[in-house]
Amino acid sequence: MEILSAINYFSAFLAVIYVLVVCFFIIGWIRIKYYQPTAKTGTTMVSIIIAARNEEDKIEATISDVLNQNYNKDLFELIIIDDNSTDSTASIISSYADKGVILLQLKEDKLINSYKKKAIQTAIGQAKGSLIITTDADCRMDSDWLKTIVNYYEENGFKMISSPVAYFQEKNWFENAQSLEFSYLIGLGASTIGNKNPSTCNGANLAYEKKAFFEVGGFTGIDDLASGDDELLLHKMAALYGNKIGFLKNREAVVYTHAKPNLKEFIQQRRRWASKSTRYKEKSVIILGVSIWLFNLSIIVNALLAIFFPESLPFLLFQLGIKFVAEFIFLYKVTDFFKRRTLLGLLPVLTLLHIIYIVYIGIAGNSGKYNWKGRMVK
Repeated sequence: MEILSAINYFSAFLAVIYVLVVCFFIIGWIRIKYYQPTAKTGTTMVSIIIAARNEEDKIEATISDVLNQNYNKDLFELIIIDDNSTDSTASIISSYADKGVILLQLKEDKLINSYKKKAIQTAIGQAKGSLIITTDADCRMDSDWLKTIVNYYEENGFKMISSPVAYFQEKNWFENAQSLEFSYLIGLGASTIGNKNPSTCNGANLAYEKKAFFEVGGFTGIDDLASGDDELLLHKMAALYGNKIGFLKNREAVVYTHAKPNLKEFIQQRRRWASKSTRYKEKSVIILGVSIWLFNLSIIVNALLAIFFPESLPFLLFQLGIKFVAEFIFLYKVTDFFKRRTLLGLLPVLTLLHIIYIVYIGIAGNSGKYNWKGRMVK
């Protein structure tokens, strides 16, 4: 029974730690003020880069959104790298050549693991812009997206800017649940930037100086890993430039994408994202991830113990209650920014599912290979 008591009280301790972590997120999110752009016309030359593979059904809408930006047409270029697509993606991109869209073909004679990083680095090598902005081939954005990012950059002089990403056009409860969980991830990344300890960002809406990219060595040292063109690059930037990392809290700067249509694709995506954690070097980021994983694991352990030992039930209920309240407060603020507070109705169910998901992904994301765009990578 002493072992049982030790487990129960350790789980309570982990719950308190988790609350402190979420409070840290809340403070970081609040520290980032909503950005109000000035009327100043931007003067920065920008290269927007998209790595595309088999996106024939979505890429035209993305190209159209980029070309329709309210920004001087002479001050931005769109470079799309076709990553060995087997559909009509390349020909669709080529049809926009008369509108200035640049198509590059990624040709590799041998198998590599980091196709996307190779594609982005190839494009940066030919980019005219001093500011690089990456997004994805299935993303949508409002017409003031580029102007807002440039204004924020010119006002603050950040070396890297993480901007918000959100899901939209959900078709069912599963996709809505993903939207809520994804809002948590975006808010988490923003909050760590707000607390001057950047941990995560999303490459679907990421800007950085071309000069800074080369000064940190680009993707050197992380180019053998399929994922990490965003988060691991953020860590390299933060290590060299410290506080010159910003999060753009403005709704005009949001990039929209789609949730995964089924559980299999969702798991594959999250395994890919989690695989980056094997390369974390910042101790605070590692401690953060491990503490969250251990807390969720302890809930599962307490749930199993409660079946046979009723005295574990109060500790289980304490953990679940404190997790729900802390996450509700944080997500109340984040979903308010995205104008999606109705998603909070899914939080009771998501809270339970998220526990299993976190524990599983923490293991699966750091072991074995996964499928990405029809290729097995690791």
